[in-house]
Amino acid sequence: MIRKIILTKPQTIQKTASFYSEALNEAQMEVVTKADGAALVLAGAGSGKTRTLVYRLLFLLDRGVRPENIMLVTFTNKAAHEMRHRAEKHLNQDIQNLWCGTFHHMGHRILRMYAKEAGLNPQFVIMDQDDSRRVIKQCLSSMKTHSSRVKFPQASVIQKIISLAVNTRKSIESIVLEQYDYFIPFIDELNQINKEYERRKRESDNLDFDDLIVLWIKLLKECESVREKLTNRFIHCLVDEYQDINELQNEVVELTAKKHGNLLVVGDDAQSIYSFRGAQVKNILKFPDRYPHCKIFRLESNYRSSEEIVSLANRSILNNEQQFRKKLVSLAGSHERPLCVRVRETREQAFFVADQLIELMDQGIALSDIAVLFRARYQAADLEWELSRRQIPYVLRGGVRFFEQAHIKDLCGYLRIIQNPKDAISWDRVLGFYPGIGPKTAHKLHQAYMQFILQGKSPKVLCESQWPPSTLKSAGAKLREFQSIMKGLFNLQEQNTDPESFILYLLDSNFKRMMENRYDNAKDRLDDLLELSRFARHYETVGLLLNDISLKENFKGESFDGSESSERPEQLILSTIHQAKGLEWKAVFILGLAEGQFPHHMTANNPEATEEERRLFYVAVTRAKQKLYLMHPLTRYDRQAGTVIMRTSPFIKELPEESYELAEAMTEDQFDLQEEDTIFLT
Repeated sequence: MIRKIILTKPQTIQKTASFYSEALNEAQMEVVTKADGAALVLAGAGSGKTRTLVYRLLFLLDRGVRPENIMLVTFTNKAAHEMRHRAEKHLNQDIQNLWCGTFHHMGHRILRMYAKEAGLNPQFVIMDQDDSRRVIKQCLSSMKTHSSRVKFPQASVIQKIISLAVNTRKSIESIVLEQYDYFIPFIDELNQINKEYERRKRESDNLDFDDLIVLWIKLLKECESVREKLTNRFIHCLVDEYQDINELQNEVVELTAKKHGNLLVVGDDAQSIYSFRGAQVKNILKFPDRYPHCKIFRLESNYRSSEEIVSLANRSILNNEQQFRKKLVSLAGSHERPLCVRVRETREQAFFVADQLIELMDQGIALSDIAVLFRARYQAADLEWELSRRQIPYVLRGGVRFFEQAHIKDLCGYLRIIQNPKDAISWDRVLGFYPGIGPKTAHKLHQAYMQFILQGKSPKVLCESQWPPSTLKSAGAKLREFQSIMKGLFNLQEQNTDPESFILYLLDSNFKRMMENRYDNAKDRLDDLLELSRFARHYETVGLLLNDISLKENFKGESFDGSESSERPEQLILSTIHQAKGLEWKAVFILGLAEGQFPHHMTANNPEATEEERRLFYVAVTRAKQKLYLMHPLTRYDRQAGTVIMRTSPFIKELPEESYELAEAMTEDQFDLQEEDTIFLT
């Protein structure tokens, strides 16, 4: 009997040339029809890169390329779904066998197909981030390290260090020296943990997300039969958001496309802003060096922003030296010049934004068409408070409300114990900071504390006494650190100290070190806590501060996880600039454009970091369609120096004066020190 094999016919759309020419501009048409071989598409902000990629996919199918011979790599599942959906809509049918998805999605498919060749159990399990942390915790428990000490990093931080090392092709030592220098004494232990982590994964047939790329590369390099199959399969490789790829992702793309040489990468070096995740702008900048005969296309027609906004963006990015030179041209017409607004301090920045929101709504612009962007999370604290006071609803992209963040609640936990020693929830939260003190021990400590209170003794007594032996066990030195911190807080309470001093005391104590051990982005979180201390200056007592924070936890702001159902139609958008990439609004406010805030003070004297900060500013500016507000607070409060004058951000100073209109916003009782237009705050 002869076995019959049914062949899948190539899917074609059989469209005429006008199908493409009517939908694409001249530059896009060039990419769609001529991007064979190695090709770099420099797609400026708002230039229609997604449309171009979709039509390139359709063009390949129209030429008879089978879907299974195309690999389209995106950075999010949402982007992959959108591109596939658009293409299928034009085809009026499903595209079977197309390889379209994220790097991790592709790696997973390939490892399932070639598990045996990769040395894996075909039933291997993919661990999520939480699973990975649990395995690292097991490593910590089993190894003879310093992990029982308060100074040692917690599992989530170790996980971040290990992943960064893998994705940047660097050693753990290099990552610690560059980003976590306070863990230098533990480099040897971290290397041991990494080895044990790898052993446990293999022993249990588990893979983490990074393994999906690492083992894919290993297959391509070490297994000739698999390499032949994969490189023969993928005749065309298309990569979206190429400026954001890391070393691993770049290597796997180039290995996969090596045989046929049809590698089309699309990106914008001016929007490369994710180096903290391991992305390297050099991958896109050096593409012509690796492919000397590559074609370079430029998409420079901006369909999103007004001429004035595009002009400001162009003038700004010109100051970067490491870049491909290009000039966006607006097709959205003229509107009005961006407004650079000086305010006396950050509270008045919040007043101005809130006032302007009402004016914009009166002009017919919906709240959902307005965004407030910021470089760092703490910069929006005053605004959240003001939005709450005026009952203006908003959503926060990529995080939770300022006063509901874990590290804010961590610090407030200490203050709540001082305010109310019976608060068992705060006891549990605070003691959870200390390795070796679990929920049971925390409960015993709280009960012992309450016995002192019932005996009529001062709360401070327990901080100066030995705890009952039955509560200690593994607590030991950690408990003494807790006692020391609490004793200092009780001393401040006896002196009727202001709330700001309580917070600053905690930031000068071991609490700061515990933050570094607990969170992989501790530096940003400490900036938030400094902002909280500044905020606390407006309160007479700790009790009043805590009451207001508790009430604000229920106000109309909501966090937004990125799903379609989470975003309601009539809410203002608050977002970090990193979370705003790829989005657009009619009106955009950019907060904190002052030297030391944006660009971030940590980038001073580092040309590469400063250029990335400028790219971040460029991304923020190009989110706006019609109206752009550049906010510059003139002063800030410093714990040592008091009120400090803040110079204008160099990103504003380097712009020609005609790029924007300058204004000063102030309350009516303030003296106008400037000759420019004045906007009075209500």
